[in-house]
Amino acid sequence: MSHAPDNAPHPFHGDPVFDLHVGGKLETVSRVALKGAEELSLAYTPGVARVCEAIAADPSMTQEYTWVPNVVAVITDGTAVLGLGDIGPAAAMPVMEGKAVLFKQFGGVDAVPICLDTTDTEEIIETVARLAPSFGGINLEDISAPRCFEIENRLKERLDIPVFHDDQHGTAVVALAALKNALKLTGRTPSSTRVVVSGAGAAGVAVARILLGAGIRDIAVLDRRGVLNSERSDLTDVKAALARETADNFGRSGTLADAMDGADVYIGVSGGTVPEEIVATMAPDAIIFGLANPTPEVHPDVAHKYARVVATGRSDFPNQINNVLCFPGIFRGAFDVHATKITEGMKLAAAEALAELVGDALAEDMIIPSPFDPRVGPAVSRAVADAARRDGVARK
Repeated sequence: MSHAPDNAPHPFHGDPVFDLHVGGKLETVSRVALKGAEELSLAYTPGVARVCEAIAADPSMTQEYTWVPNVVAVITDGTAVLGLGDIGPAAAMPVMEGKAVLFKQFGGVDAVPICLDTTDTEEIIETVARLAPSFGGINLEDISAPRCFEIENRLKERLDIPVFHDDQHGTAVVALAALKNALKLTGRTPSSTRVVVSGAGAAGVAVARILLGAGIRDIAVLDRRGVLNSERSDLTDVKAALARETADNFGRSGTLADAMDGADVYIGVSGGTVPEEIVATMAPDAIIFGLANPTPEVHPDVAHKYARVVATGRSDFPNQINNVLCFPGIFRGAFDVHATKITEGMKLAAAEALAELVGDALAEDMIIPSPFDPRVGPAVSRAVADAARRDGVARK
């Protein structure tokens, strides 16, 4: 079998997307100069042995004399990548590299992409736990539900460093920030707002939980079979717990059409399409967040007929709900105070900081700041660090 020479043009040569990815998006850069034998003896043998011995005697010295406290592992098994689904660990690497680039660009946090060749829950937990001494935090990425819930929860219990599943909590933080401003624009209060969350996977569960934490109580969460409520016998443990905290308290049940009738807010994290006749039944001055990519559950052209405020996950429409607004700043703030975990209070603080940045620019097409607003990372990190201290998880 013949092979093309190494210098042969790639079949995608000339495509700007592929051209940008040639050789990958990351490299390792030394922070120290190695100009001669003296520098080499300090950076490596024999000098490095003194630092190793000091850390062996006092492991906390890794916080000052290694890169560990400023580096996060971006870990996936490739089972729920972007809008691509289960594409496996090799195909997931470009996304994990991209995530690492975003961590550095927007939070000054170093990141290492790690794609695991297993989908077994126990193997993932064990592997991540054994890797943990090399990192200051763990960012779980694109791991399918419901396994992602158990993996995150057990790692949080086992490790004394931040563990964060961005597909859940990043989406939830930014969605809450945008919703805070949308409620302000439409004159609503959290306690009187009725919300429909379409999708009960990783993002949907986390969105519902952060809304509960923010004081919104009347929430109907739906999966493919309708509203999660305790009358159903087909719910997982995660869905059953969520049903008890949401729809059960307000007698919500039935289909999407039933839930949407008179609802103030629709948050879609499920894909699919909501028929226009169902959208039309929402309350006046409705709020619609269709976050599926690339096709929102309610296209903005349809949403604007019935809603006052519309957001999507896309960059080519106003009000993009983009996780990059929060995860770099959340880890930056956690690292700055050597936090042992990321608490609910830290997430709520991040959402509040993002919402406040909009300030006097608040308008129907400006409910969330741009990812390129230079204030975003510092504002989120400060708020998260302060919350970590309040919640008693800061070590510095």
